[in-house]
Amino acid sequence: MAIIGNIIKGVINLKGAITTEPNPIEAQKQVFKNLLDTAKDTQFGKHYNFKNILNSNQPQQTFASTIPYHNYKKMKDEWWHKVINGETNITWPGTPDYFALSSGTTGKESKRIPVTNAMIEAIRQTGIDQVFALKNFDLPADFFEKEIMMLGSSTNLNEKNNHLEGEISGISASNIPSWFRGYYKPGEKIAKIDDWDERVKHIAKNAKQWDIGALSGIPSWMELMLEEVIAYHNVKNIHDIWPNLQVYTSGGVAFGPYKKSFNALLAKPITVIDTYLASEGFLAFQQRPETNAMKLVTNNGIYFEFVPFKPEYINQDGSITNDAPCLTLEEVKPDEDYVLIISTVSGAWRYLIGDTIAFTNVEKAEIIITGRTKFFLNTVGSQLSVNKLDDAVQHLEDKLDIKIPEYTLCAKRFDDDFYHSWYLGSETKNTNTEQIAEYLDNYLSKANKNYKIARSKALKGVKVKLVSPNIFHEWSGANKKKGGQVKMERVMGEDKFKEWETFVAQH
Repeated sequence: MAIIGNIIKGVINLKGAITTEPNPIEAQKQVFKNLLDTAKDTQFGKHYNFKNILNSNQPQQTFASTIPYHNYKKMKDEWWHKVINGETNITWPGTPDYFALSSGTTGKESKRIPVTNAMIEAIRQTGIDQVFALKNFDLPADFFEKEIMMLGSSTNLNEKNNHLEGEISGISASNIPSWFRGYYKPGEKIAKIDDWDERVKHIAKNAKQWDIGALSGIPSWMELMLEEVIAYHNVKNIHDIWPNLQVYTSGGVAFGPYKKSFNALLAKPITVIDTYLASEGFLAFQQRPETNAMKLVTNNGIYFEFVPFKPEYINQDGSITNDAPCLTLEEVKPDEDYVLIISTVSGAWRYLIGDTIAFTNVEKAEIIITGRTKFFLNTVGSQLSVNKLDDAVQHLEDKLDIKIPEYTLCAKRFDDDFYHSWYLGSETKNTNTEQIAEYLDNYLSKANKNYKIARSKALKGVKVKLVSPNIFHEWSGANKKKGGQVKMERVMGEDKFKEWETFVAQH
């Protein structure tokens, strides 16, 4: 009998029974007030007169009209360069002990995003809230006695100018509570190995020693790790090694494109729970099994605003125009795309995180990630967001019974005409790329009216090339770094696409 598991499950269920859900709108008003009150005497708070904003009749509206939108470059050039250089009380009281390094999906140069102790605590508390939400998933008591494989970036952080630097997953893992360390795998020693391939080899070598009940990490790198473990032990699937694996906490990107290839590594279905942990904070997690949407963390260190995702508000580089309107949680509507804007306990203010979301349930503040502002494919008016592209790829998987865990595309000019040029990562033996292109084209024409209109005008058609999924992983390794928070760019501009095609030709 799972005695400890029953105790843990009982505590989780009891807390759920006696804890009431905060009203998201009221929670956001309180977070907003706490943020400005805490930062009012910083350089940023004095410059924008947070005290006056707090004392105004409509502080949230005054805040929005007073402070401009910031992307990373603007925040760094105007404010965070001082924080990076060790100056104190710039955008948040004191100086941060950590900086999250993030190249995201855009380039080689790492961003340095402050991670304060207040943010570390917010991430930890949200993680605890997520654990307590497991009561909704009706997991057996013995699950709570199993170990958790957290596949993030290295916890071997770099010391620089009196602070530590690393990816957010590595920073978070290096700050796990002491009571959790007995459950945490691959353990501190292996987690500190900086080289991703070497770390995975050690995981594979030690895998049979662990009783893994849950996985956590970005789908693409999780798949590669599972494949390595399966190959090392010469078994059919991961359940031959970890028979009690029941839960996968996915994050970083939409799980949909990986569902088919991921499930092929399993012997039985497992529960997939989506999370939204970015370098800037822990933004949302799936709270209940009836939906794949995630609940925004409205009561813990992050204030959210929402810009309607319309072409007239989006600049060519993915930033938003200064006059773009902004809504509070109280004003949003379901099933409409919004650019996510955050202000946080790490001193990010009206910060463009780069993601677009849509509300599936406004009352519960539940969202899905619909894409990236930089990955919005609108070169010839097709207005395709990443979720539409993901849907098209999943349609191909179902129609052709193949696995396509990775893809990228570009609106590329061939002679005088534009085509959507797709690269699909698949090991399929089906080499009829013209037929595959036709399926893609037909699906998108039916699913998106703007795409259909574009196809009757400037967009002449679709071209498809099939390459090994490993090419995508090697591209990420060559341009950024394997593992961790690294994600493949789904849409590229023409210059980047030239680099990609040269890379593919060399491999």
